[in-house]
Amino acid sequence: MFESTIDILDGIFKGLIIGVVASAPMGPVGVLIVQRTLNKGRWYGFFTGIGAAVSDMLYAVLAAVGMGLLRPFFETHLMGDLTVQWLLQVVASLLLFCFGFWTYRTRPKTNIPKGRTGKKGTLIQNGVTGFFITLSNPIIVFLFLILFARFNFVTPDRFKLGVEFVSVMFGALGWWLGLTYLISKVRSKFNSDRIFKLNRTIGVVVMVVSLVMFFFTITGKTLY
Repeated sequence: MFESTIDILDGIFKGLIIGVVASAPMGPVGVLIVQRTLNKGRWYGFFTGIGAAVSDMLYAVLAAVGMGLLRPFFETHLMGDLTVQWLLQVVASLLLFCFGFWTYRTRPKTNIPKGRTGKKGTLIQNGVTGFFITLSNPIIVFLFLILFARFNFVTPDRFKLGVEFVSVMFGALGWWLGLTYLISKVRSKFNSDRIFKLNRTIGVVVMVVSLVMFFFTITGKTLY
């Protein structure tokens, strides 16, 4: 019972991390959320983030299905489950570093207008547009595959898997809630350059974490 509770808490923690990492880079939807927070208000930006998080969950499910289908193939053609897990985590750490470097180098294309211009629309309408803009970027599936492999996230236990996916959603929502709150507090100082600096900071954090994970994996240490 105790071990089961620890496993569930461990899955929740990893799910929260995955949700934040998948949402944090300032792509088109991130810039849109910043723009709406500045021009319409915090909750319009946050509801756009909710739509983005729902779309991310759909792609996360697709990534989990893909992992479930590929894992038996790897286990059949390689030297056992431990080797498969080790190999996936090494490769995923390297790919995560590449993703962090790409995030660090990327300057989001944005032009944030000042003032509250145009029609706000309803909160639901803002959420729906956030959903479809995120849905138009299926590359997120590959990021989820990398993160799931790195954290050994996909489990055959349906209850635990359901809890883990809910935690991914809460991780994403927590990121958008915190970001929109921060932007609303520093509204006059937040501009395109600050978005670029935020992206660079996120990239550095992802690269450092991926290197630490790579080191722990190749040395046989325990870190997910």
